[in-house]
Amino acid sequence: MTKKNSPGAAPARKAGMPKVSTDKEKINELLTRSVDTVYPSRDALREALGSGRRLTVYVGIDPTADYVHLGHSTNYLLLERLHKLGHRIIVLVGDFTAMIGDPSDKTAARTALTRKDVLRNLKTFKAQIGKILDFGDKKNPIEFKFNHTWLAKLDFGKMAELASHFTVQQMLERDMFERRLRENKPLYVHEFFYPLLQGYDSVAMSVDLEIGGTDQTFNMLAGRTLVRRYQDREKFVLTTTLLVNPATGEKMMSKSLGTGIGLNEPPEAMFGKAMALPDPGIIQTFIDCTRLPLEEIRKKEHRLAHGENPKTVKLELAHEIVAMYHGARAADAAQANWEGVFSEKKVPEAMPVVRAKTGAKLLDLIVAEGIAESRSAARRLFTEGAIKDLDRDQKITDPNLEIAGAMTLKIGKKAFLKVDAK
Repeated sequence: MTKKNSPGAAPARKAGMPKVSTDKEKINELLTRSVDTVYPSRDALREALGSGRRLTVYVGIDPTADYVHLGHSTNYLLLERLHKLGHRIIVLVGDFTAMIGDPSDKTAARTALTRKDVLRNLKTFKAQIGKILDFGDKKNPIEFKFNHTWLAKLDFGKMAELASHFTVQQMLERDMFERRLRENKPLYVHEFFYPLLQGYDSVAMSVDLEIGGTDQTFNMLAGRTLVRRYQDREKFVLTTTLLVNPATGEKMMSKSLGTGIGLNEPPEAMFGKAMALPDPGIIQTFIDCTRLPLEEIRKKEHRLAHGENPKTVKLELAHEIVAMYHGARAADAAQANWEGVFSEKKVPEAMPVVRAKTGAKLLDLIVAEGIAESRSAARRLFTEGAIKDLDRDQKITDPNLEIAGAMTLKIGKKAFLKVDAK
């Protein structure tokens, strides 16, 4: 049976609609760079992109924090390539689904957000994403939508109908659900709603292609199922590679863990965090998080393979990242500041400032700020003499030290922190 809107000859272009490019080289990069898997297949999507038909493409945002980090930029850079080819782009804010909590890759139920939490987190989202996507393009405008627009209107009857397209066995096939059952951890019924609602987003917007990380595969395929059921046509799903340390397999950026390089961070902080990335992840970060041509990235990979110091190539990566979001001049200044701090042992002009109560333990503050991943790790920083009070020019070795006043700290080789005590 022929599906509606199935790939094939391009329809006549409507007046005012941007022309769709079928440049084979650009399509090939789009289908390979930072791409993990394409459903139903890479060749099928290649055919659709080469047909000249204008596809409706979307990426969803989970507003569980008030910043977008570098790991998310992979999806938006891919959207940017599709936008430049002339396709219709939608950035969807999951403001309704965030109040349920996405169970993806979670070994415990995620805490649901209130409407107030969501709105607070959304304040600067568009500006941050706008550092990559051109929201000012009037010829091919990028749409910014919120899924509460249609999800808030679903009644119980509609929810029961959505659920009827899936089995409990399908839901339990999710790795994190299986793991929780195996470990005898709670699995709540409302968590099954999340993939149903995210899947319905594809129906409500009548999309042709959804893009997301591999951790979103189940949710995106739920949308593919519902598009088939309700609209009798194909929906493509493209999963992007997650930015991980090749040596350990651990995520280098995680919103839920509070790690990562925020797109709204100042140049010096962004540069310093880029320099703190693990060496094995340099090339993948170039591929997934920059606009640098793949040919240039392969040259850097060749240099590393032939013994060049990773620090040199990582300096180029940090400069490239800062230049993308703040401009080349800011990147030059951030690099000069970083080299002054770490090569000439100077104190950085800009560093994070945190407020703390007098009498609070410094160890707890270090853990709360994410400088150490646990209390035991923070304790080791004290016992190893890795914490220095720069104001008093002395090491702090007592893990039970209470904050008595303002402090300027150097923690380890790369972290600086100014404590404002009240």
